[in-house]
Amino acid sequence: MNGPETIAAFMFFGGTFWVLRPVAAAVAKRIAGEHRRPGMEPADRDEILSELQAVRQEVAELAERMDFAERLLAKPRDG
Repeated sequence: MNGPETIAAFMFFGGTFWVLRPVAAAVAKRIAGEHRRPGMEPADRDEILSELQAVRQEVAELAERMDFAERLLAKPRDG
């Protein structure tokens, strides 16, 4: 290779490295488990967990009501 081809190859591979290096670092952090969502603070986490607990309680109450309604519908009528 002569001078201009060498410079072009150097620029190509250097540019490729410059672009792919942050992507490779992000993938490596993701694999290592070091990723975190931006803005997710412990206070937000506690709030989300409390809301999840409330939703679970509501679902349990609805399941009880549905069981009760199914039992009422399954009873034979004395009509």
